[in-house]
Amino acid sequence: MANVASPLQYGDPPRLGPFVVQARLHQAPAGFVYLGQASDGRAVSLAVLTRGAAFDAAARERFVTAIREAGGERAGRRGWFGRTGRQRGTAAGAVLDGAPEVLDSDLGNAPWVAVPYVPGRPGAEWFLEPVMVGGTLIGQAHGPDFVPYWLTDRAPALPGPVRRRLPLTETRRRVLLAALALALLLALVAAILLLLVFGRNDSEPQPRQLPPTVFVPTAPPTPETTEPRPSPSQSSSPTQTGPATPGTSPGDDGGEGGPL
Repeated sequence: MANVASPLQYGDPPRLGPFVVQARLHQAPAGFVYLGQASDGRAVSLAVLTRGAAFDAAARERFVTAIREAGGERAGRRGWFGRTGRQRGTAAGAVLDGAPEVLDSDLGNAPWVAVPYVPGRPGAEWFLEPVMVGGTLIGQAHGPDFVPYWLTDRAPALPGPVRRRLPLTETRRRVLLAALALALLLALVAAILLLLVFGRNDSEPQPRQLPPTVFVPTAPPTPETTEPRPSPSQSSSPTQTGPATPGTSPGDDGGEGGPL
């Protein structure tokens, strides 16, 4: 199959294992095929699953099985935790008829495979074909075709970053520093406890206590005079008379009878 190389797009991996990814060769529903270069300058064809297909255990297993059969691995099937399943092909050629020679592969959760790139011949896209499954055929095709649920996730499945293991000397140094910090912390706590327990000197004078408060009841105050005196009145005395008012008083009778 003649594939036309196209530039890499956003999200394409810059490297797959020891191979440098240079361009895109083919795009299939189950994955991508890239043109890469080995460390010795040889051109290789690289196939990687899409992120949706890599998340599907059945699709991933079909891709891995095709790689193992083409590479001649007969040691059995690896499970989900086969993260370090790397295999290299030999110069003896492929086991299956028509399968390209497997140069290198990663059979982990984001599997990929590398085969020699020969223009006009099938490359790594050969391993993407068994990933897709078609409808059930019994005599004639009938019923709706099967469509995987992960077809909409078109991003390539990239392997996670490889964590570099620290050398043994660096690990020992970190353990010693942690132990030293812990010892200093324990010594500081012990010193604080000693100060709290033995730091108080009993010979120091204690603060003087205040005398107790004694409440003594007192008698109520007494008045200066015992006999009450009437207060002076502002009204006039009944013995005093003022000027007589003109007119006849009710008791006066002038001797004259009133008119009948």
